[in-house]
Order: sequence, then structure tokens, then C-alpha cells
Amino acid sequence: MDTLAPISTRLAVNGMICSVDHLASSAGVAMLRRGGNAVDAALAANAVLAVTTQHMCGMGGDLFALVHEPGEATPAVLNASGRSGSGADPERLRAEGHERVPRTGHISAVPVPGCVDGWVALHERFARLELAELLEPARRYADEGFAVSPTLAVAARRLEGLGLPGAGDFPTGPALYAGARMRRPGVARALAAVAGGGRAAFYEGEFGQRLLDLGNGEFSVDDLASPGADWMEGLALDVWGRRLWSVPPNSQGYLTLAGAWITAGLPVPDDPADPLWAHLLVEAARQAGYDRQRVLHEGADGHALLAEERLAPRRDAISAERAAPLPGSYGGGGTIYLCAADSSGMGVSLIQSNYAGFGSLIVVPELGIFLQNRGAGFSLEPGHPAEYRPRRRPPHTLAPALVTFPDGSLDCLLGTMGGDSQPQILLQLLARRYLSGQDPATSVAAARWVLAGDDVGFDVWHRHGDVRVTVEDHAPPSWFEGLSRRGHRVARMPAWSGEFGHAHLIALGGGTLAGTADPRSLAGDAAGW
Repeated sequence: MDTLAPISTRLAVNGMICSVDHLASSAGVAMLRRGGNAVDAALAANAVLAVTTQHMCGMGGDLFALVHEPGEATPAVLNASGRSGSGADPERLRAEGHERVPRTGHISAVPVPGCVDGWVALHERFARLELAELLEPARRYADEGFAVSPTLAVAARRLEGLGLPGAGDFPTGPALYAGARMRRPGVARALAAVAGGGRAAFYEGEFGQRLLDLGNGEFSVDDLASPGADWMEGLALDVWGRRLWSVPPNSQGYLTLAGAWITAGLPVPDDPADPLWAHLLVEAARQAGYDRQRVLHEGADGHALLAEERLAPRRDAISAERAAPLPGSYGGGGTIYLCAADSSGMGVSLIQSNYAGFGSLIVVPELGIFLQNRGAGFSLEPGHPAEYRPRRRPPHTLAPALVTFPDGSLDCLLGTMGGDSQPQILLQLLARRYLSGQDPATSVAAARWVLAGDDVGFDVWHRHGDVRVTVEDHAPPSWFEGLSRRGHRVARMPAWSGEFGHAHLIALGGGTLAGTADPRSLAGDAAGW
């Protein structure tokens, strides 16, 4: 059996929010107490995270959300992922000798951030409270200071010695430790601008002007004036007596649904300690995603990617005895996820990200906002449907999920950080919940496996899934032998590592909200009311 972390499932009746930071979760609950709904809670929490967890997310990143409204058969799906600038030029990068968009230090990796557009779109459609009220806890933490979390203290060591202009908010040397007081006056100013003037005050104000200066032709005034948040139809599949929902391309959310559908057609044991359980889920994830680099782009047809005639042959190629060779095979992340639910049955599954750690390691001067590096998801292959070109959205790892009953009522909200591994982690949570009947705390705390390229969470599908299977040290001992015997290249990793995501889950049922925040986030909290 897994050795579980000392956490329990939190219960509440009026509302609940799970996030990686107790300050953010507390801000969300405060909005529920003031008469706000789940969207108000999620917005307040995400704004606090933009201040306290800049190593994972922030106003320089992107956002996706699924919102379930009671009485509605389908969730509202928001894509607030930014587009590349009008000056995007793949020939320039190829002439510089690049085979891939540089992950850090290059403006080509920076699409126009969609986070604030996402906040505004969610607020306009669903919120009860004023935007300024929702952003005020975050603004106060930025202005007056907050205690550095353990994960931020570790992550910020990466900044030391880089001499990044605009990163002066972060303590260094002996002053950098968990519990140190940190202020972010530039972020406070940016939050105040949004609170007072909406998106225009951000994208066409100080932030926008600094971004134009940094871009030096990468972005235009029109790029920043055009809202970057779109409502769209969600993707869904019926599996295990439920309907699973995620975000369509450019998100990789289809992989969560495909992996679950494939798994449902396999002889998976009820007991997750059985190595066959781990093997079949690994194989389902590999078969679902081995061609992701070729098929995932902004214009991809998500429904076609989930068609039975596409997935059934992949399911049928899975053996209980051996890891399958895949067609075309060859030999810490920067994301936060949060979920919120209220007593009406409204639920929000929201994910927001820099992509990799502090993103591109390009900082907006004076404001101290790190810019994402989502553009690293573009291709430099000429003619590729995801080629780095002007005004395009890159392929995205962000993949929030929610689950409804057949009658359309909300059953569960879940998501995680983890780059390429997000759908793999969600597949394991879904299997634990719907195949093995585990409660939220057991499901979230249990050991995980993830596929890993050169870095855990990245480059998995550049290798078409022919990669290592990394397994947390507190996994059942039988997993290591059983996976190796079936031909997987197994690597043992430390238990409770952030390399295996920060997953959160809220389940609804019987008038009670049951939630758990991932112990791997160290400062996370499931806060209820």
C-alpha cells in the first residue's frame, strides 16, 4: 500500500476552494462569506497566487477555466491563452540557428499574456462582487507584504546571479528563506490598475507599454488592444458512468479524456497497488498522446481527436504483459491549478501558468511581472500547423477538468500543474476515484507515475512517449518490479515531489463539498465554509 501523507479530506457545506497557497484559499473563502459565488472565490484566489506564487503563475501568464452552472447541461469553457505578436517571424529564428523556439531569454517565447483578459471575462459573465473587491486581498499582499512560501524560497534560488532587470522584489542570499517578508509594489500597482480600469488599464497602460518596449517589434498596439479570452464549446466523453469535460485545442485536455476512455476498455484491477493497474494506465496515456506533437494545434478538431475509430485501435494495441512499441518512437513546472465550489452547485476548474518556472525569465521592468514562455510550444518546422507565426496560439499543456453526472449536475472538479504530465496525473486521479472508489485525500496523496523526457513534465511527446516512467518513492514496491518486467524504463523519484504535480480535487454529493489540496505543494490548503 501507499504510504500516505498526513492529510484528510476537508468537508464543508457553504463553499470550498483548493489551491497551492493557504493565503489564496483564505481569500477565496472570504469572498464566499461576503456573498460571492465560486467564480468570485476563484478570481480572488488566483489574484493572490499571482502575487505569492510568481514562480508558477502570474499576470504575465495564461489562463483556462471550466465553469459549471447549476441547471446548465454543459459547462462554460474559457480559453484565455495569449497569441504570438504580429512580429513573430520563424525565418528569423531559423536564421539564428534555432531548431526550436528558445524556452528562456528570448521574446519569441512570449505570447501576449491572457491572464488578465481571463479574469475580466470570468468576472463579466459570472461574478457577483466588484472586481476591485476581488483583487483587493492580492493588492494588499503585494503592497504590504506576505510570507515567502517554502516552494517560492526554493524556486527563487534559480534567480540568484542572473541579474534579471525588474526582479529586484525577490530577496536573495541570507534574506531568502521560507517565512521571509516580501513586497511586490509593481504588482500592487498593476492590480490597482486592473481594479480601477479593467483590461484597458493593463494591456494599454503601463504593462502594455513596457511589453511593447521589451518586444522591440514583436508586438503591436493592436495585439494588446484585442481581448485574448474566448468562450468556446467544451470537449466531453462518457466514461465510468460520468461525463468528463475538458478544454479543446489549443489545450492538450483531449488527452485526459482519451486516456480515460482507453483505460475504461482495459482489464484494470480494482486495487491500485497491483502493478497491472499502473502498467495499463501508463500504456493508456502513451497510446493517447504519442502523436501529440503532430496533431495538437490551435485549429485542431478536438472531437475528431476523440473519435472512437481513432482511439479503439490504440486501446486494442495495449498488452497486459508488455509495453507497446509506438509508431514513430525513438530512443518543475510553472503552473497553478485551483478549484472552487459553492452551495448552489456552481463549480470552477481554473488553471493559470507561466509554463516553466519563472517563465521566459524576462521581467517587465518597474512592475516585476515575469512573462510566460508558452511560445516554446510552437514548432519551427516549416509548414507545421503549430508553426511560430503571427497572432497564433501555441499548443498548450494547461488542461483543467470537471466531471458531471448523466443528469448534468456537477460531480467533481480536478486539475494539476505538471506540464506534459497533467493528463497523466488526472487519469490516475480519475481511475482512483471511479474505478477504485477512493476518497479525495487518498486519491490526491497516493503515489504517482509520470512519463518523463529529459526533464520531468517536459519533452515527453517530442519523443512520442518513448520515455522513462518516473515513479514516486512511496509507490507500492510491486510497481517498480512490475513495470520494469513489462519493459518500461523505470526511474525512482523522491516521494511528495513537486515534479509529480500539485493536484487538487473537490467532490460534490449529498449537500456536502469534499476537497483536498495536494501535500506536494507544501503550502496548499483546502479551505471550506
